[in-house]
Amino acid sequence: MNFIKSPKMLIGAMALACALVPPAMAQQKSVAITAIVEHPALDAVRDGVKEGLASAGFEEGKNLKWQYQSAQGNTGTAAQIARKFVGDKSDVIVAIATPSAQAVVAATKSIPLVYSAVTDPVAAKLVPSMAASGTNVTGVSDMLELDKQVDLIKRVSPNAKRVGIVYNPGEANSVVVIQQLRELLPKHGMSLVEAAAPRSVDVGSAARSLIGKVDVFYTNTDNNVVSAYESLVKVGMDAKIPLVAADTDSVARGAVAAYGIDYRSLGVQTGQIVARILKGEQPGTIPSETSSKLELHVNPSAAQKQGITLSDELVKSASKVVQ
Repeated sequence: MNFIKSPKMLIGAMALACALVPPAMAQQKSVAITAIVEHPALDAVRDGVKEGLASAGFEEGKNLKWQYQSAQGNTGTAAQIARKFVGDKSDVIVAIATPSAQAVVAATKSIPLVYSAVTDPVAAKLVPSMAASGTNVTGVSDMLELDKQVDLIKRVSPNAKRVGIVYNPGEANSVVVIQQLRELLPKHGMSLVEAAAPRSVDVGSAARSLIGKVDVFYTNTDNNVVSAYESLVKVGMDAKIPLVAADTDSVARGAVAAYGIDYRSLGVQTGQIVARILKGEQPGTIPSETSSKLELHVNPSAAQKQGITLSDELVKSASKVVQ
C-alpha cells in the first residue's frame, strides 16, 4: 500500500476527492415536514410544498433531502416528531396545521419553522403578529373572512336560523372561529349551536346530538372533523341537514358547497417561503402570509341527498361543480 507523504500531494488528493462529489450532494439541503393528521386538504398542502420547492430549484434526490411524518391526530406524537426533526438538525421544518406547528415551536427556537394551514398563528402563539417575527418562525395562514362564509350559508340555505358546528375544543384555530361566529351570526339573524368532538371518533356522535336543533351544518378547517368528514356527511344525509364547508376538498366528500382556499396553492406558497430560507434568508425577516386564492365548489348531488336544491345562480358562479 502506498501512502501520500507530501503535503502538496495530500492537498491535491483531497481536492480531487471533493471534485468527485456530485454537486447535488455537496449542496444538499434537508426539509422535514410534519402534519397533525392526513386528510385531503393537508395532503394537498404537503404536495404543494414539494411543488413550490421544485419550482425554486430544490428537488428530492438531487439537492434536497425530504422527510415527512404524520402525527395521526395525536398531539403527543406531534411533539415526538418535532423533537426528532430538531435532533436531525433539519435546515427547515415545515409544520402543517396548528397542533403540529405548536409542537415544533415548543421544541426549537433556532431551527427555521415554516407553518402552513394555520388559521390564526397569533392566537396559536406561533408569532407575535403577522409582521416579520424576528424569531425562527414564519409561514402561511389559511384564515378566511367569516362574513363571506356566512353569505355562502345564506345562499345555500336562505331560511336557516340555527347553524350547527362540530369542533375540537382543544384546537386553537377552531376555538378562534367559534368565538368569531358567536359574535357574527346574530348580526345576520342566526345563532350558533355547538357540539364538541375532542377526537375524530367523536365527530359522528357530536353531529347526531345536533339533529333537531340546527338547520344547517358549517364545518371550518378543524382537523378532527375534516379527517372524519364522512361520518358527518352521513348525519347530514340521514337527517336532511345540508353541510357547508370552509374546505373545498370536503365538497367532493359530501359537503354541499364551500368557498375556501385552494390548499395545493397554499402549499406551493409555503414551499416558496421555505426555498427563500434555504437560499439564505432568515425566517424572522419574512412576514407571515395569507392566501388570496379562493374558490367556490358546489355539489348538487350532495345537496339533493341532504334535502335541498342549489340555486342555478349559485351553481353557475362556482369555479368547480362536483357531480
